[in-house]
Amino acid sequence: MDVARFECNDFRQCRKSGGTLRRRPMYSTMGNRDDKLSYVKLAGVQYGILFMMLALAAGLWRLQVLGAENFRLLAEQNRIRKVPVMAARGKLFDREGRLVVDNYPSASCFLVREQNRNVDADLPLIAKGLSLDLEQLRATLRRYRAAPGYQPIPIKQDISDDERAFIESHRNELPELETVEEQRRLYSRDGFAAHLIGYVGEVSEEDLNNPRFAAYEPGDVVGKAGVEETYDELLRGQDGSRDVIVDSHGREVGYLRTQHAIPGQDLKLTIDNDLQRAAELALGDRNGAIVAMDPRNGDILAMVSRPSFDPNDFAVRINRNDWNKLITDPDHPLMNKALQAQLAPGSTFKILMSVAGLQEGIAQDMKVNCTGGWGPYGFFHHCDEHHGAVDIHNAIPFSCDTFYYMLGDKLGIDRIAKYATAFGYGQKTGIDLPGEQPGLIPSAQWKLKYYHARWYPDETLDVAIGQGAVEATPLQLARIIGGIASGGHLVRPRVVIPDQLPADFRKALKDSFPGSGDAYIPIDPENWTTITDGMYQVTQPGYFHTASSAHLEGIDFGGKTGTAQVMSHAALDKTTKGLITRPNVWFVGVTPSHNPELVVAVLWQNGGFSGYPARIGAKVVSAYVEKQRRLANNLEPVKAAAPAEMSAVWTVPASKANSARQGSHPDRLQAGRFLVQNGQIVASTTPHPAAPHARKSQASSTTAPRPVVSPSQLAAALPSGTGRGQ
Repeated sequence: MDVARFECNDFRQCRKSGGTLRRRPMYSTMGNRDDKLSYVKLAGVQYGILFMMLALAAGLWRLQVLGAENFRLLAEQNRIRKVPVMAARGKLFDREGRLVVDNYPSASCFLVREQNRNVDADLPLIAKGLSLDLEQLRATLRRYRAAPGYQPIPIKQDISDDERAFIESHRNELPELETVEEQRRLYSRDGFAAHLIGYVGEVSEEDLNNPRFAAYEPGDVVGKAGVEETYDELLRGQDGSRDVIVDSHGREVGYLRTQHAIPGQDLKLTIDNDLQRAAELALGDRNGAIVAMDPRNGDILAMVSRPSFDPNDFAVRINRNDWNKLITDPDHPLMNKALQAQLAPGSTFKILMSVAGLQEGIAQDMKVNCTGGWGPYGFFHHCDEHHGAVDIHNAIPFSCDTFYYMLGDKLGIDRIAKYATAFGYGQKTGIDLPGEQPGLIPSAQWKLKYYHARWYPDETLDVAIGQGAVEATPLQLARIIGGIASGGHLVRPRVVIPDQLPADFRKALKDSFPGSGDAYIPIDPENWTTITDGMYQVTQPGYFHTASSAHLEGIDFGGKTGTAQVMSHAALDKTTKGLITRPNVWFVGVTPSHNPELVVAVLWQNGGFSGYPARIGAKVVSAYVEKQRRLANNLEPVKAAAPAEMSAVWTVPASKANSARQGSHPDRLQAGRFLVQNGQIVASTTPHPAAPHARKSQASSTTAPRPVVSPSQLAAALPSGTGRGQ
């Protein structure tokens, strides 16, 4: 019987039933869609893995080959720390080489953020050890948050010895603290020449946004005013660094190299310490300014502004209370009034009016009868006195307002403005100090431009006596009047001797401080003589001479006073505010009066009477002349003082023979009278015995004066023993 054959899928089942195992092909020629998708996925995975391997290889190449140098430097920085070495700022000297501004050794504390530690947790301990306000310390760190991590953060300057000891004793606990030695500014404690010199301070965030401070970093010290600001590029020098080796905890274990700092350049100023001191003493505590200048070359020999300030307060960091006190003071102690106080120049403007009137051929033949003022346009303009007959020769020493009212009316505002502008009114002088103000000279065009109104002739009368809209600074007046007295040669003022400056810096200086600078305005010699003679008469004794109280015997000294009211006569009658209503008073003096070598401008705000600043200016002129004579060994002989009478009583030991005869009275008492002059005895009486047994001879003891002997010769001639003078 035949056994049925059948196919089965399971091998074990086939063995039991005797069937035939059906074999499936490994690959089907008629594959389904699912099999095709699986193949695409497999290929995509393969290519993805290949791409990732290539990217990983490229990254390793970039890190290991291309970035090898960069990572080597980073690794080196973990081992080496750069500690800044601060450059010493250049010193300042006066024109004779005497020290004006010095430096002193100091140390500052910096916080280094490269320690890979949470410095915020250490701030309370740091604030306590360095006597800092915790919130202020946190604010400092927030300010430097955007700075690179390797940049040290200055947290306290000029630390004390105790604070330095705290840092050293907590080196393990606070490895982020570092001390940096530096030279800090040392100024005169009494504010000597403070406004001219200026001060230094930490660069502010506002400064860092200025392209001028592109090379500075937070924490750098920069000049903030005066010479310190103008010449900061030369004075600051170039900082260095010290590479120290640190361990994993940031502790210093050695050092590699030091890049030495390059000190800043020393500068010689034009000021004369002696004249600067004389000017400061002359002005005292008065609210105002003094400028003393050599009109031949523009050297500022002295510059004073009051009230003043102490630059040492800024050398470290001024506290908030002191700063608020300075900026809220109504007298503006931070303002350099010598070149920033823009005030009506008063009658000092009459020198310019005289030049304009004479050059235009108007003033020569003017004769005025002053009856106390003039008012042709319906408003009466007062004169301080009833001067009577006035011409150009006595108009300057009298300072007659009536004369200049009429002269101004004849000239007109346009010609006045033309001459004033030519001589530098309404313009900066170009001095190498920051913050100079230009002042103002009005004109018909000026009023039309800014006030959209026409100019009235009555306004010219106020301008003619230096009031109305006219404004000038003490520095402008010194340059202008010194230039007029020099025959029309005007110079650019300067406070640093230019020979020591690099050529490119000198050129940049003129571009940075534009102004009227050097100029020559020709003045007819006859007119120049009339003006300078009038200025000389101002300080000479005479009725109506406005500065006769400032006369200096034996010194060729001329000038011009000025009084500028701060309010009208009508307003003065209605107010009782006292000092602030008093007029500002001026004086500009020159010595000698023709072709001067010194010009002095004095401003006393609310000073009241123009004779006062004239006396202040006379003190400065006297100090200058006396020094020049002393240097030339040309001092005037000092008048001899009257002889002083003195008497002396002394004892003379007796000889052995006399002692035996006189028993118990061996010594003799003697007395004498002397006339002493200039340390020498010029006359004397013969010493006579004062003992009782010798009284009979006193009547005949006076003799002719002895030859002149010195006190030392007298002491040698007198016997030794006790003596007393009377």
